[in-house]
Amino acid sequence: MAVVQISCTPLGEGTGGISKFVAGCLTLVKESGLKYQLTPMGTILEGELDDIFALVRKMHESPFNAGAQRVSTLIKIDDRRDREHTMERKMQSVQERMD
Repeated sequence: MAVVQISCTPLGEGTGGISKFVAGCLTLVKESGLKYQLTPMGTILEGELDDIFALVRKMHESPFNAGAQRVSTLIKIDDRRDREHTMERKMQSVQERMD
């Protein structure tokens, strides 16, 4: 199982706000059925890499479909295969070390 952070940012839109583009991407995330967490700086996805990569492609295209002429997509992949690897487990591991 992988945990992936993605941020799709339209460039040169002139208004400064990108929430309508983020909302379009998040609609695709919800439709995918993958577990996710929206953050102020991107969206974190959890699942099998093939499923995530298919979604990443759709998310990258979404701002173009909404009128953007240029999109910068940043992807960070954490793929661990030797033990349980989920968003919750990663957070729990840090929390345990703080207590």
